[in-house]
Amino acid sequence: MNVQVETLEKNMAKMTITLPANELINAMKESYKKKKNKFNVHGFRKGKVPMTVIEKMYGPEIFYEDAANDLINQSYPQAMEESDLEIVSQPEIDAVTLEKGKDFVYTALVAVKPEVTLGNYKGIEVERIDIEATEEEITERIDQQREENSRQITVEDRPVQDGDTVTIDFDGYVDGERFEGGKAENYDLKIGSHSFIDTFEEQLIGKKIGEQTEVNVTFPEQYHSEEVAGKPAVFKVEIKNISYTEVPELDDEFVQEVSEESDTVEEYKEEIKKAILEEKEEEAKGQKEDKIIEQIIEEAQMEIPEAMINTQIGQLVDEFAQRIQSQGVSLAQYLKLSGMSMGQFREQMRPQALQRIQSRLVLEAVVEAEKIEVPKEDVDKQIEIMAEAYHISKEEVEKLIGEVEYKNIRMDLAIQKAVDVLLEASVEVDPKPQEEAAEEPQEEPASEE
Repeated sequence: MNVQVETLEKNMAKMTITLPANELINAMKESYKKKKNKFNVHGFRKGKVPMTVIEKMYGPEIFYEDAANDLINQSYPQAMEESDLEIVSQPEIDAVTLEKGKDFVYTALVAVKPEVTLGNYKGIEVERIDIEATEEEITERIDQQREENSRQITVEDRPVQDGDTVTIDFDGYVDGERFEGGKAENYDLKIGSHSFIDTFEEQLIGKKIGEQTEVNVTFPEQYHSEEVAGKPAVFKVEIKNISYTEVPELDDEFVQEVSEESDTVEEYKEEIKKAILEEKEEEAKGQKEDKIIEQIIEEAQMEIPEAMINTQIGQLVDEFAQRIQSQGVSLAQYLKLSGMSMGQFREQMRPQALQRIQSRLVLEAVVEAEKIEVPKEDVDKQIEIMAEAYHISKEEVEKLIGEVEYKNIRMDLAIQKAVDVLLEASVEVDPKPQEEAAEEPQEEPASEE
């Protein structure tokens, strides 16, 4: 294989990769093996038609696409290594020469990592963030814990009250006819949640288990179903079960059940206060990091190629698709529901993609400027953490990640150190008073003569 590199403007490069003619012929033979069972030629059994006969009937071009794709997939990773380029985009591939008996030549247009010229990156001023844990926040957090440890108590000796959860069967009618979505069985409804229309929930108060009743409501004018929007409806409802939520009292017994550190209510409040402060400190640190990196980006100089941005957008789209897929929604479904095309969605991702690229580039530049190094032991420790997370051995992780990913892990750790350097070198300043933070008055326009 021969690789030639041509440097282009705007941090782009073109690789020209040449593979010997015999490799194309071998790849065409592999394509023939995959396709031969698809050809029906008179006088030959299916799958036994010679390659030469197929080429005479259809031309050798019938094998070109498969052969070219296989050769590109096999040769491109090696071509990347031989080029010595820091490639930061997916390649745009173009076949130059694709003809049996001749060398196979293709080009790969790629974006290369831009050079970054840092401005000032030390002594960045950031506003001090004062943190505290208020009594209201502590109480709210404890109440959440109490709610999470609550239990449902079934009621049999009284009718429905506000705040109860009832299990019901219901059957709805509009103009004397059943309508779509108006019927359900064993439906759990919390009275007072206002999850049902109009006064549906209130009309169940006072009803008993086993009781059948009619609920009269009117659908809103702007209801999502035009079939019933604005119309009166009657629901036949049967009460099948009544329960209420019992929230545990805040006492020492509750504390000892939910906490491994505290025995009393007062100790528990201090534990919760400490947890809130730690969370806020971490959040404040993140905000400081963002502000520092934002200022460094503003003062840095770099020319980011469009292909690099497009590749980053593609990664963000894939990450988003994986997140919503875990919730049972496909990307296609999401786009349909949101009324966006893929092009519009990708464009929406552009600012985030650009910010991610700029942040990474300036931090890598700080790593280089500060000559930050990461010892092998630190990388090995990170690999051990990964192995624990995936429940596999360290050796298996090392086999999976390969040399490129190993370098990426080392750079990620170096960037964490760079962020620590930037935070340590930053200068905290008092927040601007409200009056100064208000929008400055605009200059008066020059009067017309």
